[in-house]
Amino acid sequence: MTQHPAAAAPVPGRRPELVPDPGVEAARMAAVRRYDILDTPPDGAFERVAAMAARLFDVPVATVTIVDSDRIWFKAAHGLEGVKEIGRDPGLCGSAILRDDALVIPDTLRDPVAADNPLVAGEMGVRFYAAAPIITSDGHRLGTVNVLDTKPRSISEDDTATLADLAAIVLDEMELRLSALRALRNEQQRREVEQAAREQAEKDRTAIAAFASTLQRTLLPPALPVVPGLELACHYHTASVHDVGGDFYDVFPVDGSRWAFFLGDVCGKGPEAATVTALARHTLRAAAQIDPEPVTVLSTLNTVLLTDVTAGSRFCTALFGLLAPLEDGGFSVTVATGGHPPAYHVRPDDNGAVWVKSVRPKGGMLIGAFPQAHFAQSTFSLAPGEGLFLYTDGLTEAHTPQGAMLGEDGLTGFLHRRTGPVTATALVEETVTLLASLPDGVGDDVALLALSVPDSETAPDTGVAATAHTTAAPEHFGQER
Repeated sequence: MTQHPAAAAPVPGRRPELVPDPGVEAARMAAVRRYDILDTPPDGAFERVAAMAARLFDVPVATVTIVDSDRIWFKAAHGLEGVKEIGRDPGLCGSAILRDDALVIPDTLRDPVAADNPLVAGEMGVRFYAAAPIITSDGHRLGTVNVLDTKPRSISEDDTATLADLAAIVLDEMELRLSALRALRNEQQRREVEQAAREQAEKDRTAIAAFASTLQRTLLPPALPVVPGLELACHYHTASVHDVGGDFYDVFPVDGSRWAFFLGDVCGKGPEAATVTALARHTLRAAAQIDPEPVTVLSTLNTVLLTDVTAGSRFCTALFGLLAPLEDGGFSVTVATGGHPPAYHVRPDDNGAVWVKSVRPKGGMLIGAFPQAHFAQSTFSLAPGEGLFLYTDGLTEAHTPQGAMLGEDGLTGFLHRRTGPVTATALVEETVTLLASLPDGVGDDVALLALSVPDSETAPDTGVAATAHTTAAPEHFGQER
């Protein structure tokens, strides 16, 4: 460190007063701030150094100080109660940090620089002072380890070396403390970064879920129409709020008296599946307006999926049906299938149980997989008190409490065992309850669509439509009348 002697010429036998170089002092203060030790609570390690210094030198007062820009702050003070800091007056600590070696003043009253220091001239009356600077590895003097006595005395070179060793111990403690502070700050910063990342991830998940939910709603009818003489119910469960599913359904008029319905499942999930879902739904609607014959409609969809570049290599399964009212009540139903699980025609039998028949036209192939795909259809009557139940394979692939898939046999048994009137609303509500009771929930999307003809005694002329919007567990079911 470079020091500048005072302007006055030194007096022979008198210790010259040094003043700090401004640049060196600025670097020293930067080092003090780096250790972040000023005004910190008492620390046992530094207190022990002060107590050890007092014992080794047999003095009443020993201190560990850090020199600030305008004050001397006591990190530890043995025998100096109630004093936290003093002004940075020359003579003692303020002078000691300007030296390369220890400062020893045998008799402060005989030292013109120290004589005016408040610790000397004041009530404490310090007569002996020795200090070793606390020097960093890059040469900055942070403060001092000091021993003070109220009577003059002298110390040996070995004593001076011991004082320097104590100052080195203080620096070691400060380095350990700085290392711990850095580790703590790094850990805190890491946690803050992780917390920020978690919060951002949660925001992203929420945004993705909102986007997926909004997109899913655009792929499904907002509500089922009211079909005179028919009750309709539907439900859609998404296995994940973050993925757009490929299941779809719809019910719509094709002319003055006939209605069409369909339910299907595009392979895969996500935006690509959503593109094919939208394409399939709109193609089925448009094709039905030209020729509502179910096999013809599925053939048109097959051609579109094979030729439209937006479909890629994805295919789907679907059931497409055409409803025509019968004069004596009920409907004639023609259903065509393209690789889809069977629908179920259900009605109560004479014994109070439910008669269940699968509707599975033979020969229906996957849609969009083969250019010459064959589709099949069958026609039957849906009489008052009877219903038709359609679903996607997420229902039959759900696992029972025994660990096996529900399967078509399990679904058939469930429909057989149900009691009460066969209504579209009841079929969907009871199936939703079944799904909620499964221990592992549902691993895939599930779409449900049910149609029923109310008994003549209770059938409203205007029909009934119950609709449920896209949901993730727990399911939500709503009804409109």
